[in-house]
Parts: sequence; structure tokens; C-alpha cells
Amino acid sequence: MKLFNWTNIRLVLILGLVLFLYSFAQHRNGDRKLKKSMVIFVGENTLFVKPETVNKLLIENKRDASSIRKDEVDLNKIEKTINSQDMIEKSDVFVSIDGVLKAVVKQKTPIARVYDGAQSFYIDYEGNKMPLSDNFTARVPLVSGAINEKNNEDLAALFRTIYDDVFLKKNIIAIQIMPNGSLKMFNRNYDYVIDFGRTMNVDRKFRNYKAFFQKAVLDSSLYKYNKIDLRFTEQVVCTK
Repeated sequence: MKLFNWTNIRLVLILGLVLFLYSFAQHRNGDRKLKKSMVIFVGENTLFVKPETVNKLLIENKRDASSIRKDEVDLNKIEKTINSQDMIEKSDVFVSIDGVLKAVVKQKTPIARVYDGAQSFYIDYEGNKMPLSDNFTARVPLVSGAINEKNNEDLAALFRTIYDDVFLKKNIIAIQIMPNGSLKMFNRNYDYVIDFGRTMNVDRKFRNYKAFFQKAVLDSSLYKYNKIDLRFTEQVVCTK
């Protein structure tokens, strides 16, 4: 039995030609320079970071993208650099077929602004610190008091609950963390203080508050109260 025949030889030659052409095309493609760079922001957030800032990271501080060869682009390195920025949650960097270096960027989502007496910063949706932006100020509850490793997770969960609820997001404008860990909240349109207590039974307390509010707003009695006490999960206690 012959190990080689004309059919096998032709297959080997064709395979070799394909590999040669592929290697040649890859080499020529690598020698080509990028056409331009583009930054695309996704999500609903107003821009906390300028597109120009991200673009500089994208082209690694070179003059412009057209001076960069395709084979010089390290996509993983650029992604890691962009993702390391304090305002950015994640990015996807790639070169399109037409030679455009693109970065699709998702910013972090601030859900509370903290002032602890020494500094001011945001808490993002994941519960991490996020610096303030010179470009835009987020309309989120202003939080005063100490946030530490002990209470960070519980408070972040509470902030997310407020952020995800249309009613609470609109109405709760400030939260004060007391030394004993209990919370006091403040409403946008009324002068009363909400005594929320500790971060326990959060969903139940907010359901009670929303039910009370919807009933009390109908008879205009909300203006009469100085304090709304939500510490008791079975009832809402109001003080005039």
C-alpha cells in the first residue's frame, strides 16, 4: 500500500498554500495602522469620567490611534488599565474589522454619597468606595456617620434597596448613621425624621413606610408629624 499518492500530495500542497496565505495576510494586517479610536459608554449614568480621559488610556497616551500599528496593540493590557480606573466598572476593548480601536465602557453606579467628617465619597452599587467626579454630581442620598467593615455590607444592601425602588429613590434624600448603629432618614418634601432603627427587617420596614405614606398623603396629615418611627415591624408610630 502506497503511503503517498497524488491525492495526498495535492492535499498537502493545498494545506501548505493556505497556511502560507494566512500567515502572509496576518503579517500584512499586523503591519497596518489603526484608523482611529472610539470610546462608547453604555448604561444610563451621566458621564462621571470624560471620554477623552478613557481615550488616552485606550491609545496609551500616544498622539492618536493612526500612529499605532495593529500588532502593537495589547488588548488585555489596555482593558486592565481602563478597568483599574476608580469610575469604571468594566470595559471591553477590541479592534473592529475596519481598523477602529474601540472601548465599550460601563461606569460604576453610585447609590449613596458619604460624608464621614474627614472626606466625601460615593458608595457604588457593589458596595465599594467611588470618588466624587468633577464632571457630574449624582442625586443620591447624602449619608453622614461612620461606615466601616462591620456595617458596610448591611448599609450597602440598604442603599441598593433605596436605589432600586422608584418611590424611595425619589423621597429619601439623607441618612444619618447614629453611634449605636441605628439610622435616621429624611424625606425630600416633609420635615419629619424617620427613625428607621438598625439595618434589620429592611424590606418590611420600607413596606410599612410606603403603605403609611400612601394613606397619610391623601388626608394631608404628613405635615403634622415630627417623627415617623419604623423600628416596630408590626406598626408605624407617628409623633406630632
